[in-house]
Amino acid sequence: MLAPIAWATPPAAYGPWEQVTSHLTEGLVARGIDVTLFATGTSRTAGKLVATVPAGYAERPGGDVKVMEYSHIGQVMDRVGEFDLIHNQFDFMPLSFSPHLGVPMVTTVHGFSSERIIPLYERYNKTCAYVSISDANRDARLDYAATVYNGIDVDQFTFREEPDDYLLYFGRIHPEKGAAEAIDIARRAGKTLIIAGLVQDEGYFNNRVKPFIDDDRVRYVGNVGPAERDKLLGSALALLHPISFDEPFGLSVAEAMMTGTPVIATNRGSMPELIEDGRTGFLTSSVETAVAAVEKVSDLDRRYVADRALDRFSVERMVAGYLDIYKFLLMEQPNR
Repeated sequence: MLAPIAWATPPAAYGPWEQVTSHLTEGLVARGIDVTLFATGTSRTAGKLVATVPAGYAERPGGDVKVMEYSHIGQVMDRVGEFDLIHNQFDFMPLSFSPHLGVPMVTTVHGFSSERIIPLYERYNKTCAYVSISDANRDARLDYAATVYNGIDVDQFTFREEPDDYLLYFGRIHPEKGAAEAIDIARRAGKTLIIAGLVQDEGYFNNRVKPFIDDDRVRYVGNVGPAERDKLLGSALALLHPISFDEPFGLSVAEAMMTGTPVIATNRGSMPELIEDGRTGFLTSSVETAVAAVEKVSDLDRRYVADRALDRFSVERMVAGYLDIYKFLLMEQPNR
């Protein structure tokens, strides 16, 4: 399992790709699969850990990121003969190795950082099995083995029948994720807003978010870890997710619903796949329609919200999906 190395696997707080990689790794190990995880030295696994770098470059800045990344990939390729299959969670850089491995390579496409990298994916259509994390995140130029939704560890989330009377924004603080819009929605709805997440764009935070933080109606609690995440998500009246881009999945959306908290999200990207409009949340098109959704959110059945999330977004469901892909690929190369 080739993990990203921006953060530890699993991450202490932020690190969605690392989080999904960890859930899949531990789920496979629990099924009796022999998994070697190539990740940072700060990572943890019940499988075999190969620490290719001491710590993630976002955890401990100062190293040469490209040198760290290619050293990381190279250590996997040096040992490829030891494995039946390589699962790449590391974006596009390992793809060029796929014709030369002698074993199948599965690549989970977590998203496209740029339109310019898609031709590279297309070049390796025949030698790499691509997995999309939502149907919305597919590109017509690529051949996909399957869509497998990201899995959530249900033991990390607690169902709460009775929420508190606040709205929550949970995610990286960046213009495309909509923290400023969430502030506007909460203000117009007359609700307190709690903001949690990594500040990814300092200028946006300082200009569009920080001026409204008063520790009363708008509170910023930082980049929280798993225990605080569970409490914040589960106690919220609703999660606000007013994105302005076509999000490939949205872990916080699935995590909120796992606790029973409905999600009010912009109707873009994967949101129609994750949210049942009027049942597990609301799909909106503007600040005004989001404010109207806040007024209706208390009418939703939080138990139904949690049950649907458990059925669709569990680690077990994700592991089963990937095992089907592995088995199919290995049957095509029966001598491995």
